[in-house]
Amino acid sequence: MFSLFYGLWNYMFSKTEFHVLILGVDKAGKTTLLEKLKSLYSNLEGLPPDRIVPTVGLNIGRVEASNAKLVFWDLGGQIGLRTIWEKYYEEAHAIVYVIDAGCPSSFEDTKSALGKVLRHEDLQGAPLLILANKQDLPGAVSTEELARYLDLKELNERLYMIEAVSAYNGTGIKFAIDWLVDVMERSKRTEMLRVRAGVTGHV
Repeated sequence: MFSLFYGLWNYMFSKTEFHVLILGVDKAGKTTLLEKLKSLYSNLEGLPPDRIVPTVGLNIGRVEASNAKLVFWDLGGQIGLRTIWEKYYEEAHAIVYVIDAGCPSSFEDTKSALGKVLRHEDLQGAPLLILANKQDLPGAVSTEELARYLDLKELNERLYMIEAVSAYNGTGIKFAIDWLVDVMERSKRTEMLRVRAGVTGHV
């Protein structure tokens, strides 16, 4: 009887854990975003932006948001490191793709890299949150301009959103993460990962 009640309690009150990739080309602000997430959603104080160095490999951050546990994998964006990204695709529930909206000269590279990510079969159906980062800078392009440039017609049924944010001051981040948690909870991708793991209910 105890195990039955414990199982019911665990099902009702345990928090779903999601694995989220933070991708983007070099200097888009991925690690600054991760550090801001830590400070916004936990008691941990993230590194100040002036102490953040380019990621070589992987940074991991864990936060709780909207009654879910989120494990973020922040992967280095230099050209030589992007081949590592696909090693993490299979277990990912969603993608956060960070773009430096203040640097139009990087848009061609970022569009090409995003295209390769979205075409990979191991990420089929994963919700996509595109962050037009660095909105605190003068001259940063709008989400509308960025959407036109990226030309995301090929996404088919993939759930996605483009949101204007600043990883430096936190603008727009909580709204974007709330959207991401909501779509992950009801996405076919999450259900597929649950079935593959042999888990019903919560991941």
